[in-house]
Parts: sequence; C-alpha cells; structure tokens
Amino acid sequence: MLAAAAVPPLPPLPRSCASWGRWIPSTPFSSRDGPGWRRGTSGGAVHPAMARPPILSVALPSDTGRVLSIQSHTVQGYVGNKSAVFPLQLLGFDVDPINSVQFSNHTGYPKFRGQVLNGNQLWDLIEGLEENELLHYTHLLTGYIGSVSFLNTVLQVVDKLRSVNPDLIYVCDPVLGDEGKLYVPQDLVSVYQEKVVPVASMLTPNQFEVELLTGLRITSEQDGLKACNTLHSAGPRKVIITSALIEDKLLLIGSYKRTEEQPPEQFKIEIPKIPAYFTGTGDLTTALLLGWSNKYPDNLEKAAELAVSSLQALLRRTVEDYKRAGFDPASSSLEIRLIQSQDEIRNPRVTCNAMKYK
Repeated sequence: MLAAAAVPPLPPLPRSCASWGRWIPSTPFSSRDGPGWRRGTSGGAVHPAMARPPILSVALPSDTGRVLSIQSHTVQGYVGNKSAVFPLQLLGFDVDPINSVQFSNHTGYPKFRGQVLNGNQLWDLIEGLEENELLHYTHLLTGYIGSVSFLNTVLQVVDKLRSVNPDLIYVCDPVLGDEGKLYVPQDLVSVYQEKVVPVASMLTPNQFEVELLTGLRITSEQDGLKACNTLHSAGPRKVIITSALIEDKLLLIGSYKRTEEQPPEQFKIEIPKIPAYFTGTGDLTTALLLGWSNKYPDNLEKAAELAVSSLQALLRRTVEDYKRAGFDPASSSLEIRLIQSQDEIRNPRVTCNAMKYK
C-alpha cells in the first residue's frame, strides 16, 4: 500500500494594514533567497516584480511640500519636533522627522533621560532613504543640534538633498542660546557662522543668537536691521529675528532680500508681552514661519503676521488653561497647549500687524 503524498500547507494570507492594524510579511524572510529575489544594499529583500510606488507628496501637485525636520524630541511635552511637526501637518505639509535627541522630557525638568543621535546614525538614516529613492524634499528644517560632528553631518545632508532637488529651501533655527546663556558648546558658533549661514535659505535666530552670529550688539532697532544685512551678505535671503527686547518692547524684526541687487524689505512686529515663560515656542515659531512663508513666498510680512498671531493665540490659551487648573502661570515654565490650539494654527486671526521700515 502506497503512503499518501504529504500535502504542503497553504501559505498564510497576507495581513492587510487596514484589517490588522499593522503589516506583517506573509513570506518568511528565509524563503526570500529563492529565484527572483535579490538582496538590497541594506540587507533587505527586494523582488523585481514589485513596483515601487511613487511618493504621492512629490508625484501629485501640492501647494505645500515635503519637509525633513531634524530636531530634538521629547516623549512628554512640546519642544523640537514635537512642537514643529504637528503644526506643519495642519498647514498641509508632509513632514518626516529625524530626532537629534530623544529625551523623556525637556531639560528644564529636575531630571531627564534619553539618547542622543550621532552623526553616523544620522547619515545611516539618510542613506536608507536614498537607497529607496525617498530623498526628494522641498524643505529642510533644523533646530537644536548639540555637537559639531552632528552639525557637520547636517551640512552633508543639505548637499545631498540639494543634489536631488536644487530648489530645496533650508530653514535654519540656529539654536545656540537665549538671554545671554549659551545652550551648546562654544565651537558650534563658528560652524554656524562659517558653514551653516551661507547655505541657509531662511534664518530665524533670537536676539542673543543673532548677536553671536554677527558679533554685533543689538540695543536698538537699527542694530537689528544692520545684523540682518550682515547675515544677508553671508547667504540667506530671508532673516527673521524672532524676538528682540529693545527699549522695553518685544519685537520681531524681519528682512527679505528679493534679489542680490535690490535692498532688503524690512519690517517689525511688536509682540504683546505675556507674563509667563513657555517651552517650545521658538521651535513652533520657526515651523509656522516656514509654513506661512511657503504660502506667501514673496510676502514675508504677511507670513510673519500670521505666524506671530497664531502663536499669541496659542499662548493665551495656554495661560488660560493653567489658570483654570488652579496654577499660577508666572511661577514656572509652561508646556504649550498645541493640540488644543489647532484652529488657531490652521486659521489664525491676524492680531499682530507688521510695520515697514523705510
């Protein structure tokens, strides 16, 4: 009597993302060494019959764009990428974040834990994107960077992205410090001055940072305008001093150079003072400036009005909510109410108007 031939089991059905919540490969990795499969440059398995889908944010017309954002990240709270990614998404951008650090919370708390990404790890991520032809970005956004080696790798990223898209807009928030206090090693300042400023499309320093970058002391509005001109001569066409305390007034000073031949168009916005200290506002401000200046590329005044008005509405909501919870907003730094302020981010009512310098 002949034994019945063994019937091989049916292969498992592929689990769709929609029905199972996550994608699990239906083909065991060990079986991907047979005919038709090849090994990718990063060790992954690639089948030639599989079509590479387009990046829809690149393939389809868009009024916004695709942003690579390299900034810090916290599990709790809103600073760095946590403060920048969501608002840009609300404004219609596809945003891919790379976290330069990943901490439990921001460093203003008594304790924090986490990891710091180094330059080699950053470049490994970039190479992974490149191997899959995923490096087409319209914008690069950078914020806090804690080491010279990482910053030098960011400069390599700028070159790489511009080799794919020569029209890449690089928005740089040169996070160096505030109110006379340096947050980063001193040797980062010269790297920003000599290498980063020349390749940036837009710079968004605060008063202390613009003083470090230019070597100029900002004690008057004319000092601020002179500092903007100094930065223009080094490279970027758009410079915004996001906060400058001058003669007891809190100002944003903006400067836009349309062409090399024309003098810059310069303006200021007086920012209402709120008696509280917030974290993440600089990161949020730069993200909003990126978003609105993309919508109004030749009207930096309008973009700044919308960004500042949006931020002010969010900060007022934050203060009101802390008061409702029985907490004195002036007694400690406050986490911003980002999620609760979606309407103010999407459709801000202009409450802070720009005034042109003649």
